Amino acid sequence: MQRGSHSLGFALVGCGRIARKHAELLGGGHVPGARLVAVCDTEEQRARATGERHKVPWFLNMHDMMRQKGAEIRAVCVLTPSGFHARHAIELAAYGKHLVVEKPMALTLEDADAMIQSCDHAGIKLFVVKQNRYNLPVQKLRAALDEGRFGKIVMGTVRVRWCRTQEYYDMDKWRGTWALDGGVFANQASHHVDLLEWMLGEPESVFAKSRTALVNTETEDTGVAIARFRSGALGIIEATTACRPGDLEGSLSLLGEKGSVEIGGFAVNEIRVWSFADKRPEDDDVLKKYRENPPDVYGFGHRVYLQRVVEAIQQNKPGLVDGLEGRKSLELITAIYESIETGREVLLRFRPQKCRLGLEA
Repeated sequence: MQRGSHSLGFALVGCGRIARKHAELLGGGHVPGARLVAVCDTEEQRARATGERHKVPWFLNMHDMMRQKGAEIRAVCVLTPSGFHARHAIELAAYGKHLVVEKPMALTLEDADAMIQSCDHAGIKLFVVKQNRYNLPVQKLRAALDEGRFGKIVMGTVRVRWCRTQEYYDMDKWRGTWALDGGVFANQASHHVDLLEWMLGEPESVFAKSRTALVNTETEDTGVAIARFRSGALGIIEATTACRPGDLEGSLSLLGEKGSVEIGGFAVNEIRVWSFADKRPEDDDVLKKYRENPPDVYGFGHRVYLQRVVEAIQQNKPGLVDGLEGRKSLELITAIYESIETGREVLLRFRPQKCRLGLEA
């Protein structure tokens, strides 16, 4: 593993829950060509613990970090609460370092556009983390889709049935708020919305309903949405953090005139159905070969995703999910919330009027 001076230096802004994954991979030498050089969080306990664990300098102010360690930093992972992504990314873009922003890239389309513009102006790359695209089963499904094995696509479905108790939301004041987080659609299900759109293409419209069933938060913990895509396919999004007593599944199904595939597990990690009219000899081994058992709902995709970030920077080529690609799922999520508030079907390419995501309650 490349740990020397030729490896790319990464810094972390935000040392919360998701930062553990980035810190373990980058600080543990699990991403060839990358190394962790600094971390930052406004809470001293988090910053100190992360820095000391990985033996790198820690800071309480990201500008102090960039001024002192900027010469060693090639990319910054923005891992702060969702509502801060845009502000932090725009301020960091001024330092000319590539940015890796966790999902969702922002909470409003205006903020997403400002992030893209700032990175373009600075001449840097903007990567939006959608690690589930790199799950082995998802990659296998995408390959079958590209090969035309499904024929005409009829319907796609994603299900997020996870458990988040009140204790989870009480961990930080920003959780479950409109201004800084959003509900299950914007937070937990954003990866799955991205996968559905990646498979079915450009959406035309969406109609959604939601409720707050088992927790005391501003935002929803349960919702359903039906989307119509330009291809004619229908998409169904079922999302909840009210599954009890634990996580049940994070799944993706794709149905076409010539085949059906279902990826289950709790992190879109296990092919359960692989059935095509044009059966091939290698199909018999798919159910055995394409199964992963990750330790948590984050899955294994972050390592591959960060490796692709390193390659994109080193080879000066686009990443799989750049700012424009990351914006696509945010637009669909925004339309979902617009539909929830208005009680109507919302056509995409719209200007939000009632959507509360990213706004003070």
